[in-house]
Amino acid sequence: MTNVDDMAARLIISRQGGTPLPWQEALPGDHDEAYAVQDATLAPLGRIGGWKVGAKTPFAEPTCAPLPVSGLVTSGSRLGAGFRLRGVEVEVALRVRRALGGEDAVLPDRDLSHAFDAVFPVLEIVETRLDGWRESAPLSQLADLQSHGALVLGPVSSVAPFSMDFGNVVAELSFDGQPVAQTVAGNPAGSLWRLIRWLMNHCAERRMPLEPGQIVTTGSFTGIVFAEAGTRVRARLAGIGEVEARFDLVHHT
Repeated sequence: MTNVDDMAARLIISRQGGTPLPWQEALPGDHDEAYAVQDATLAPLGRIGGWKVGAKTPFAEPTCAPLPVSGLVTSGSRLGAGFRLRGVEVEVALRVRRALGGEDAVLPDRDLSHAFDAVFPVLEIVETRLDGWRESAPLSQLADLQSHGALVLGPVSSVAPFSMDFGNVVAELSFDGQPVAQTVAGNPAGSLWRLIRWLMNHCAERRMPLEPGQIVTTGSFTGIVFAEAGTRVRARLAGIGEVEARFDLVHHT
């Protein structure tokens, strides 16, 4: 068994309720190895329902992770007691209208936008299979599907994909009706279409081109805010829409 296979197998066991993996034991040597662990982890989880992509600055190289279709849920969903971190990020997602390969990355923004047919307000739920997540290396988090737990999709927005501009987004997040975050142009990546182009090229290199119906979520406008068990979470993206979910209480035995 290779190092990649070993890390993936242990992350899968953790996902299935096993002991969290010490992050130092899920530390790839580089980005390529981290993405290889993602691929090996995803294989037994089912087909890809979407992707998450983001960048820490307008000039930083983005990072991404495939999202299992089983982790995409609708607004109003209850999130089970198995969520331990309960990290919440407010994001905007697009739905892929047609297959997209690396050759499409040269399209002008408006033409590229026509390859997507819907915009959604979403909650990205941050979760981990790592022990010591708060101290863990970014490469360990990347290998663990970039700490993906679930993606909660709100209703389709009236905003068209070609109208999306990170610089105009006002995002609000509340827990049990109390505001916990509000930002204007809070996504640090700078450009939506830069992220999309990078993802298209990256997926083409992995031989996983974007497919019709997949959801692409494009990074946080609020950063991560952590919720308590039992919290009702609601996000509002001005002019785009609202989305909500509730974390179940943790039942101790």
